[in-house]
Amino acid sequence: MPLQPYRQLFRIPTLGASMLLLLFSRVPIIASGITLTLHVVSELERGYAAAGLAGTATMLGSALGAPTVGRMIDRYGLRPVVAVCGTVSCGYWLSTPHLPFEVLLAAALPAGALVVPAGSISRQVIAALVPVARRRAAFSLDQVGIEVAYMSGPVLAMLVSTQYSTSLALTGIGAANGVLALALWSLNPPVRTAEESTTAATIRPALRTWVTGRFVAALFVATGAAVVLIGVELAVVASLRASGDVAWTGVVLAGMGAASLVGGLVYGTARRSLSQLTLMLLLAALTVPVGLATEPWWLLALAVLPLNVVCAPTLAATAETISEAVPHTVRGMAMGLQDSATRLGLGLGSPLVGFVLDRAEPGWGFVTAAAGGLAFGAVGAVLSLRDRRRDRSRASTAAALN
Repeated sequence: MPLQPYRQLFRIPTLGASMLLLLFSRVPIIASGITLTLHVVSELERGYAAAGLAGTATMLGSALGAPTVGRMIDRYGLRPVVAVCGTVSCGYWLSTPHLPFEVLLAAALPAGALVVPAGSISRQVIAALVPVARRRAAFSLDQVGIEVAYMSGPVLAMLVSTQYSTSLALTGIGAANGVLALALWSLNPPVRTAEESTTAATIRPALRTWVTGRFVAALFVATGAAVVLIGVELAVVASLRASGDVAWTGVVLAGMGAASLVGGLVYGTARRSLSQLTLMLLLAALTVPVGLATEPWWLLALAVLPLNVVCAPTLAATAETISEAVPHTVRGMAMGLQDSATRLGLGLGSPLVGFVLDRAEPGWGFVTAAAGGLAFGAVGAVLSLRDRRRDRSRASTAAALN
């Protein structure tokens, strides 16, 4: 695998430091979910339903707040938003160990809405610093970083929570949020190119000029991919439980993460790539046959590798598509909408696949996840096709007039 595309990226001033800092910023955010669940169940003794309610409130707040936070970055720049979000996140997680459940639950939604948008910021920095021809490699490397964060965050959270206490883990998450936000505020990586910065950020284009069929289609595809990924994760856990191989869960999930990491690295060096929609459809298609190989655990571990190789490329292509589909003055809001679409997919996919898993064999969970992804992908395909036809019609009309 040629590494030249990645070497070229690290020659771009401030890009390497920015991506590394934003990778670290994702770790406490990702670790917070499992830590909050353990805290509510073990320390507050409220059960998994209550823990799920707190987690849902946090995710819902993040999904609702992401576009607004992105718009604030478009309008006021990075530093004010990071200062506010970092302060809120630090304060919330530092206080969580000392809050009764009712107060914790009430604060979860606004705290989720004001989480530091590390993913959105990372994609904006890439769009600002990296030439178009190199962005595929940059977005792929960003997805690799996400995989590393997902593989390390929960492990660190579980280690501290089980060896010490969830209160210590939550305090650590709060402190990490504060320190990393301060570092990001200090570094202040650009979210626009020098040329883009000359355009007044307050000049906001009308929605109809940038919320096109192509853009909305990309959001639908992002939602579909999230449905597939969360569904696969749930179905894998259910399959291992049904076969009595729960002890191998960590190994299987680690293999999935490693496959996605490798897929992202290879995709970033490819001279030609598949479209976002094609990659998502391939992701869904590779998910269906896994339902026939749910046991023993090693067969399941092998069966999920192909679909996970496509995971990071699909998400990288989504970021690339959205970054190119909107003007820079609304890039932050567009990236926030991408985050919202992804969280919507996670929120819909989990209960959908969970409903099937409660009533059928685990293999049907994979089929359901694929079907849900394909449904969103079909809507995206229709919107994209309609947008292309409209563009061709306009071009034909313009040519006739000339």
